[in-house]
Amino acid sequence: MSESERDHYYEPRNGHGLPHDPFNAIVGPRPIGWISSQDAEGHRNLAPYSFFNAFNYVPPIIGFSSIGYKDTVRNIEQTGEFAWNLVTRPLAEAMNASCAPVAPEVDEFALAGLTPVPSRLIKAPRVAESPVSFECRMTQIIQLKGHDGTLADSWLILGEVVAVHISRSLLKNGIYDTAAAHPVLRAGGPGDYYEIEASSRFQLFRPTA
Repeated sequence: MSESERDHYYEPRNGHGLPHDPFNAIVGPRPIGWISSQDAEGHRNLAPYSFFNAFNYVPPIIGFSSIGYKDTVRNIEQTGEFAWNLVTRPLAEAMNASCAPVAPEVDEFALAGLTPVPSRLIKAPRVAESPVSFECRMTQIIQLKGHDGTLADSWLILGEVVAVHISRSLLKNGIYDTAAAHPVLRAGGPGDYYEIEASSRFQLFRPTA
């Protein structure tokens, strides 16, 4: 079988030729950046971002990319702060409700039936129903660009985690139990998600010299 028979090949700038762009499905499932913020006047905002991950240990840095200059980006530019909240299976529908395209003055906490709770070190609220949250201070906002220098309508926000909240129920002998939280991950397609369960776990340890 030749390569052309085995592979579907395409160059993104010319289109993918499929019913749905496979890029997000291939790079996935991805953790969800459920970001809470507020503007300089204290108006709350809560929105999920599927381009999210951790980038550094010391200091701990997380980041997410916003496709389009949205309320979250503006709020973080104004205040330099945001919180990340873990999306679990019981919170999946509320997370989905919080991504509704609404006006800046609409409070997504109220829209999704969630409870804002004060943070310790930052002014941005956290989601009380989420079992894990990070309080973050913004370190960089970078507008992304292509290899030719053309600016994309996307902004990468990086923030240092300055405080961590973990439900004690997720600590087993002092070790965080990822599967016990039943975190939800974004997959491909127009609306596919996955839930992590203990049955899917396996272990690999780093080789030693």
